[in-house]
Amino acid sequence: MKKTVLAVDDALTMRKMVVFTLRTAGFETLEAANGVEALQKLAANHVDLIITDVNMPQMDGITFTREARAALRGRPVPILILTTESELEKKNLARAAGATGWIVKPFQQAQLLGVVGKVLPGSIAAATVA
Repeated sequence: MKKTVLAVDDALTMRKMVVFTLRTAGFETLEAANGVEALQKLAANHVDLIITDVNMPQMDGITFTREARAALRGRPVPILILTTESELEKKNLARAAGATGWIVKPFQQAQLLGVVGKVLPGSIAAATVA
């Protein structure tokens, strides 16, 4: 069964790059342009992984991560932060909100799939990267 990833980024080009990389590796994908839209998608769909940007309008990625953790009610869904930010303070805020990992943009496809393979053992991405 294919795993489903929710990609959250206000930059359409970046979101499409993430989605292309994931679909090429065999994942189903859902897309959202901000945290508010992502919470709606999360409420209506089963997801196995969330990849979110930090700086977005309406609801930033750290707030979204906190809200997503509450909405998931303890389900162990990995949340990866994919952003241009690299400050330790932001990383600590993301961790405290419930983020599983952090990837700095720009990313290489193999790098993204490698991290996805680590947080979703046995996923198609893990087999693709191996």
